[in-house]
Amino acid sequence: MFHGNSATNRVTVASLLLTLGIIYGDIGTSPLYVMKAIIGKTPINENIVLGALSCIFWTITLQTTLKYVIITLQADNNGEGGIFSLYTLVKKLKKRWLILPAIIGGSALLADGIITPPISVSSAIEGLRVYNPEINTIAIVISILFFLFFIQQFGTHFIGKFFGPAMLIWFIMIGVLGTIQITQNPTIFKAINPYYAYLLLQQHHEGFYVLGFVFLCTTGAEALYSDLGHCGIKNIRMSWIFVKLMLLLNYFGQGAYLTSITGSTLPTVNQTSTDLMNPFFAIMPSWFVPIGIGVATMAAVIASQALISGSFTLISEAIRLNLWPRIKVAYPSIHKGQLYIPSINWMMFLGCVAIVLYFQESENMEAAYGLAIVLCMLMTTTLLIYYMFLKRFNIYVIVGLSVLFYSIELSFFIANISKFTEGGFVTLTLAILLASVMVIWYQSKKITKNYTEYIPIASHQHVLSDLSKDTTLTKYASHLVYLTSSTNSKFIEHRIIQSIIYKRPKRADVYWLLHVHVTDNPYDKKYKVTTICKDCYYRIDFYLGFKVPQKIDLFFRNVVQNMVNEKQIDITSQYPSLNKHNITADFKFVIQEKYLSNVSNLPWYEKIILDSYYFIKKWGINEEKIFGLDTASVKTEKFPITIRPITNINLTKINDE
Repeated sequence: MFHGNSATNRVTVASLLLTLGIIYGDIGTSPLYVMKAIIGKTPINENIVLGALSCIFWTITLQTTLKYVIITLQADNNGEGGIFSLYTLVKKLKKRWLILPAIIGGSALLADGIITPPISVSSAIEGLRVYNPEINTIAIVISILFFLFFIQQFGTHFIGKFFGPAMLIWFIMIGVLGTIQITQNPTIFKAINPYYAYLLLQQHHEGFYVLGFVFLCTTGAEALYSDLGHCGIKNIRMSWIFVKLMLLLNYFGQGAYLTSITGSTLPTVNQTSTDLMNPFFAIMPSWFVPIGIGVATMAAVIASQALISGSFTLISEAIRLNLWPRIKVAYPSIHKGQLYIPSINWMMFLGCVAIVLYFQESENMEAAYGLAIVLCMLMTTTLLIYYMFLKRFNIYVIVGLSVLFYSIELSFFIANISKFTEGGFVTLTLAILLASVMVIWYQSKKITKNYTEYIPIASHQHVLSDLSKDTTLTKYASHLVYLTSSTNSKFIEHRIIQSIIYKRPKRADVYWLLHVHVTDNPYDKKYKVTTICKDCYYRIDFYLGFKVPQKIDLFFRNVVQNMVNEKQIDITSQYPSLNKHNITADFKFVIQEKYLSNVSNLPWYEKIILDSYYFIKKWGINEEKIFGLDTASVKTEKFPITIRPITNINLTKINDE
């Protein structure tokens, strides 16, 4: 298979428990609602149960195990996973359109992260209706969701310490419950034969409709890949053996119970209610139901963790790839790959609350669940195929895997499309909104870059040198620092020269240009110094991975100190009164904020993109915070972007009579 870099996390009992708590909540709690959604309120049909179990077994085996655990996890970017990490690997092929599946897939996964917590928690809490059929679960569900999102600020390592043991209890419980039912009806294992899946899809008119619910058993696979950086490939693979076994035992246990009551409907939750019991709770002994509800609720809370932490990872990568507005990213622990994004956390919480209030019941949410995530899986498959080409896979293997994965996922997509009007439109609408933000951000960067004027540094090198020595001008700063977007060290934006020379001459002892290159290696921390004019003009290029916080102030001062140690520069103040005491010179950063000029003449498409960009930008954080600059030493200048200036003004002069 692949031979790229892979995570090297040590496999220990603690790391495996951490993995259970962070990675498998979503896919691990699918038994709570999959069989319930498949069976519905109709009398039990043995062929449908066997066919559904067969589909579940082969979906988990081919889709989750083969595609994600065995193949996709190896397409890691220095230990980091997720669709954006995969995109950074395949973009080396120079195919610009590959950004589209990355955007579609990323936005679909984020949309799925808003539906997963409500459906998981609601499915568990509704088990309380065994004791009180009239209980209103909405307030309880929202309270639990608030607690879950509140503790995200403490980091996944902190969460994993508590969630890991809890998920271990959950998986053991569902495995034991399933095994008890299987011992009473071991013939249920005949459902492993794919012939039963074929019969379901070919002979039953509701077979393809059932497939839309079968898909729910693998929805957590994409989050599993996104969370690769939190736990590492070895821990995920080792723990998956245990997780898959427990899941299948529970699914087949529910199937064994259902086939034993063929022809009848599920029992009601109690004697006074007409609501049917969830088969997950129906296989429990009556004395164990309260315990089962408690453990299921605990697991359902944890179920949301994989999507939430995966969403943080996705947004962080999207920011570095210029696909999302700059927002605050926190790093609550020293552990690599773990982060927390407050604005995304609470945006997701509000989205979850809206889902709960709109659908109210987990049964209603099932229709909305799945459509967005199958889109994400299709996009991951597209990028994965190109990655296999990049790694020079055997062409027959590529074709075979492509046909297999596309066949499975397109079948699921068609089956889920039928649920569009029943609720699927909700997550699809969310995905479209998120994708729109990414497209606007990406396109606006391309538009402004295309119209930014760059000039050779050499053309103004002597002017800057003379300016720095002109004692007739008041010194603006000892060291003046500008951030440049020019990737070529021989060129500079014309607006920076305007700021230094024309807007108001800014005399300084030394001028600095800083540029940040975002690299495909997620944790790169490199730099290069270019001397344009010794003791007068320098450029520093930082090469930072897309996961590295861009603390430019800190990095810049570190580079300057290295230059001082190597006697490349003297940063002692040039003011005589301070120089004799070896006082360090002052540094001042100039941030140039752009705005769209009123005299620009844009095509309608570009105008919409840029207007939307500046509207969205208002909700982000400013560049001072983005780059970790000391606000006391920062000057912000606003300058217009004049794109295709209007030249045909056609003013007519009126002469005096």
